[in-house]
Amino acid sequence: MRAVLTLYGRAGCHLCEAMVAEMQPHIRAHNLVLQQVDIDGDVALVERYGLKIPVLCGPHGEICHYFFDEAAFRAWLAREHA
Repeated sequence: MRAVLTLYGRAGCHLCEAMVAEMQPHIRAHNLVLQQVDIDGDVALVERYGLKIPVLCGPHGEICHYFFDEAAFRAWLAREHA
């Protein structure tokens, strides 16, 4: 079963685009699914994340926000495969 990561962001966000670009090699290497959610389509998500975007989440919570944190991602990956 492929792990699903969710990236909360918004259209036109350069930090969101950068995180997606940095994630691509990891997505391919680890056979992950990256689901992108535009928070502007949901008032509750705008209230929750506001300007904290992008926020990368795994099935059990936040991995990192603002910038791709490779150490946090690798720690999440190790927990997922433990």
